[in-house]
Amino acid sequence: MSTLILSHRDCLLHDMGPGHPERPDRTRVIERILEHEKFQDLLREQAPLGLREAITRVHPQTYYDALCEASPPQGLTRLDGDTSMSPGTFEAALRSVGGACLAVDEVMQRRVDTAFVVTRPPGHHAETATTMGFCFFNNVAIAARHAKDVHGAERVAIMDFDVHHGNGTQQIFWSDKTVLYTSTHEMPLYPGSGAASETGAYGNIVNAPLSAGDDGKAFREAMSARILPAIDAFSPDLILISAGFDAHARDPLANLNLVEADFGWATGRLMDIADKRCGGRIVSVLEGGYDLEALARSAAAHVMVLMGIGGR
Repeated sequence: MSTLILSHRDCLLHDMGPGHPERPDRTRVIERILEHEKFQDLLREQAPLGLREAITRVHPQTYYDALCEASPPQGLTRLDGDTSMSPGTFEAALRSVGGACLAVDEVMQRRVDTAFVVTRPPGHHAETATTMGFCFFNNVAIAARHAKDVHGAERVAIMDFDVHHGNGTQQIFWSDKTVLYTSTHEMPLYPGSGAASETGAYGNIVNAPLSAGDDGKAFREAMSARILPAIDAFSPDLILISAGFDAHARDPLANLNLVEADFGWATGRLMDIADKRCGGRIVSVLEGGYDLEALARSAAAHVMVLMGIGGR
């Protein structure tokens, strides 16, 4: 089984200031742990710059232009209470888009079996024309539209196990019956969306909220009862994962108690469905995860299963 890792050093240039949890070390620690000998068979490529054409399938041209114009020559430009741009932010955001789209290209054209995009900034809070929660462009949403428009995918499923609900992805696909968005997340918690009653215009949104203190048992039950059956029944041509690892017990921004094995288990169950429904096609895109040790170990467990060397 071949697994592709996409990353780029430009993602280190996005810096929202001292003490900000979404910091350059997040991708550094993942890349460092993936240098271990057991990951020697990974294929590795540089994430290209995302194309404006790909971005404007999701975000309006005016939004793209406004972000480009907001990019500061020095210092920080604050866009909301917790999201700022540094001189390297816009290019880093383009690398995140480009990595997600190239991963889709490689998987849909069967040059690789699975892919993991290790870039930042994350994307799942970005709505059609709104930056939010450390996010600028919605990378996974752009990847889904890229799969549909460029590769002819008729149905794309997205599974988001970040601890924070992907309000942006839900908003973008609320009325799109060709995209299934599913999510486990802590609730109540930022951004406040993600109730089980939020089901989309066509029943294409499936939320399985968890409560503060819930552990891997509750997570696996929610996945098994609501998320996995919905993805299986949708019979997608591609599965995308919004891979946030901040539901880990060590993470400082939330209150769930998952461990690395839980992320590995979820990855394996999604691979089971991908093998059954879409020729094993899975693309995973990094979202959150703010305790560096937990992030590195969880990402490693995720990638081991994507490679077929971790327990499923």
